[in-house]
Amino acid sequence: MSAVGPVDRSVIVARLREIASLLELHRGNKFKARAFARGARAFEATREPVADLIEGGRLLELPGIGVALARQIEELARTGQSELLESLRSGLPSGVLELSQVAGIGLHALRTLQEELGIATLDDLRKAAEEGRLREANGFGEKKEKKILEAIKKYETRGPTLLLAEGLRLADELRGEMASMDETISVHLAGSLRRSAELSSDVDLVVEATQPAAALARIVSMPRVASVETRGDTECRVRLADGTRVDVLACTTNELPTSLTHAIAAPAHLARLQQRAGERGLRFEARGLFREDERVPLRDEADLYAQLGLTLVPAEMREDIGEIELAARGDAFDLVAEDGVRGFVHCHSTWSDGKHTIEEMARAAEARGASFITITDHSGAAHYAKGLDLERLKRQWDEIEEVQERVSIKVLRGTEADILADGALDWPDEILERLDVVIASIHNRFHQDEAKMTERVLRAMRHPIFKIWGHPTGRLLTSRPPIPLRMEEVLDALAESRGAIEINGNSHRLDLEPRWVRAAHERGIPAVLSVDAHSIRELDNVRYAVGLARRAGLHREDVLNTRPAASFLESVT
Repeated sequence: MSAVGPVDRSVIVARLREIASLLELHRGNKFKARAFARGARAFEATREPVADLIEGGRLLELPGIGVALARQIEELARTGQSELLESLRSGLPSGVLELSQVAGIGLHALRTLQEELGIATLDDLRKAAEEGRLREANGFGEKKEKKILEAIKKYETRGPTLLLAEGLRLADELRGEMASMDETISVHLAGSLRRSAELSSDVDLVVEATQPAAALARIVSMPRVASVETRGDTECRVRLADGTRVDVLACTTNELPTSLTHAIAAPAHLARLQQRAGERGLRFEARGLFREDERVPLRDEADLYAQLGLTLVPAEMREDIGEIELAARGDAFDLVAEDGVRGFVHCHSTWSDGKHTIEEMARAAEARGASFITITDHSGAAHYAKGLDLERLKRQWDEIEEVQERVSIKVLRGTEADILADGALDWPDEILERLDVVIASIHNRFHQDEAKMTERVLRAMRHPIFKIWGHPTGRLLTSRPPIPLRMEEVLDALAESRGAIEINGNSHRLDLEPRWVRAAHERGIPAVLSVDAHSIRELDNVRYAVGLARRAGLHREDVLNTRPAASFLESVT
């Protein structure tokens, strides 16, 4: 048996996901497609080295991975290729996944368009529709042509839709693939994803290379690239098979500090940096910092900021929200970091809508180095999520006591209590008083007007046991807007109640947005960085909550769950 090659885990996961998507497109393979998607998630989630899993014959021990899928993983790990994937790609346009997702076109129609009109990319499809040529293809008419053109325009004019978690996962996969190229020295995340924006339009990467032009040539020929929108000597913009746009800036080592800073900063922050450079007789460009035509040598980004009279601004804050003034004053940005979070707050178990037991969640949190975890399953009003009644809640307390005897991590008993339509909390006071942690959240009646919704939340906050306001605006990114609230008034009330605000790390929520976190901080309201975890894997949502907190400029002392369990308990009870 040949040895496992240098193929990165992220590359294997990307190939498995592409197989799943193509199987879904090949009608009649939905079950197999779901199996590959589940297997990709399981393989991505495990932390064991790829070589150990394969050489030790333990792939089949992973949930959702059977013999056929294990063989695919082994083939990808040893060769970087998959005969199944190549067969699925065979005869299909390079942009097949993007075409099918955007225009709602099936496999048969895609083949027809390719054979009769030579359409292989979204650009080809748009041009043909605009020129009225789609209606000439078999099975297409004027009405369908118009519908496809409308779908393309809607797709291309949409706002940012790439969720932070999805974007970071994809960026990690791309970085792994690019890092394996001979010309590459290092690959860095940039753009809005690097700033932990809740939604992004694309993935931005900076590639440090021995030969930038040669590196770009390799990148645009990557198998997952469906089309190349623009390409120069040092920059390119490509679209992946799934339609995601990727911008790549390639640079040499001595250009890396300026290229990285240039690519990370929001336009307003970048303009401020360039203005400060000009005031000092310097010129700040992506390819370097210059005094007239002479390059100013720079070791790293901190050195660049120092040349501009600034302390280094963390990537998450580079949006011109006052960070330049703080940096000019010489402030050190000692922001909260993931390794400073000591407790996983807002965790669900199989008692309500979680996938794992209390003990499984506790042991997973323990393995991640936490000192405490809060079990906060839903209250009864959340019947769709198997919300607990009083009898089940008390039985859960018994189980928590039993689990506590078997783990070293502190297991706190809590609830995610619904804020009912009239502002009452969904447990009687005598029960709330016996809980360690009470998170109060809205899960229904989202269409109340601003006055009713504001009064609803204000009444909840007047409750003496109200402590943590869960996913405050109730938004679901790309699908549900924030609830209507007089937010300034609500934050004033929260400050008076001595409650805390949750920064929810669930990738579909990422609630509260940084501007309101800053407003809460200005009122002295502490924050809780929560994971809203419904599975072991979602404990890693802490990464996204930390990113939002850093965007808002929060320090470790501003966050309650950076404290030991006893101190955290004292703060929320």
